[in-house]
Amino acid sequence: MHCGCRWLPGPVAEAAMKKKVLVVDDNAGIRGLLRLALQSDDIELHEAEHGAGALKTIQGLRPDVVILDVMMPGALDGYRACKRIKDDPELRDTYVILLSARGQQADIEEGKRAGADRYVLKPFSPVELAEMVAAVPPSSRVRRR
Repeated sequence: MHCGCRWLPGPVAEAAMKKKVLVVDDNAGIRGLLRLALQSDDIELHEAEHGAGALKTIQGLRPDVVILDVMMPGALDGYRACKRIKDDPELRDTYVILLSARGQQADIEEGKRAGADRYVLKPFSPVELAEMVAAVPPSSRVRRR
């Protein structure tokens, strides 16, 4: 017998269904542009200013997608941060998009060697980048933890 009850997702269920996205760029303007482009009820957006800060955030957050600027200050640029993510057994399934103004074939190949899933050249279309992120399925939190 059916009771006529409906399951309605509560705050915990809704949070579990959201795709976690981390934007890493030393340029506040780019982070702001991506914040606007990625605004969605389906996305939980986080930001970091540099590679070292991003790795600390990634360890605890376990994002579904990381958008990394290639040229950031400090010892951990986007290529190195990407490689560290992809070399970590707990993080290797994280979808990584590298953003760069460097479009030479050698730069793109370095992104592939680092394990990036996509290499996007600046200037980029915020709408197309948002579509790329939307196409990445959210991961299973059980599998990732």
